[in-house]
Amino acid sequence: MDTEHEQSEVAILEANGEEALAELFSQFEPRLDRMIRFRLDQRLWGRVDPADVLQEAYLEAAARLKSYLAQPNVPPFVWIRSMTEQTLINVHRRHLGAKIRDARVEVSMHRKQSGPATSFCLAARLVGNLTSPSQVAMREEMIDQLRSAFDTMDPIDREVLALRHFEELSNNEVAEILGLQKAAASNRYVRALKRLKVVMSKVNRGM
Repeated sequence: MDTEHEQSEVAILEANGEEALAELFSQFEPRLDRMIRFRLDQRLWGRVDPADVLQEAYLEAAARLKSYLAQPNVPPFVWIRSMTEQTLINVHRRHLGAKIRDARVEVSMHRKQSGPATSFCLAARLVGNLTSPSQVAMREEMIDQLRSAFDTMDPIDREVLALRHFEELSNNEVAEILGLQKAAASNRYVRALKRLKVVMSKVNRGM
């Protein structure tokens, strides 16, 4: 942890326990909600309420608070986000069962590289909500094209793009989550944005 603010958050957690955790979680909730909505498998849209995922994640964080405070190696937000991500993985497993092996939900906590799941999430977010019959067909085609294009990117660059561009995390937070140096995380983001422009240009020409 590099900032006095992050160190202060840890000190407050140590002093006030679950009460402080509840307040911090509330502060982080909009960012956690954005992560859940970005990474939720499309088959669960409309079936899983992000608020329920957040509630379950909070209970998991409360249960693990003492363990975190015994060795707080990452800022509170990064730790709480990891609890929320793991909760989302568990939700996918409960709802999808054996289908969890689908490439779109093959994710793991504290990963150093992204898998096909991130490619699909990026593609789905970029395409947006097209709902008419003709739009749905176009949407699926565009998602397939974008997903294939993202699969050609370096996995870490792909995840940096997801974290910075769609979850809207800071460069420092991305570095903490992916175990990168800050300069490396920044350079990868710039490279990923350039690659994204190329990907979008090719797909737009193809359509």
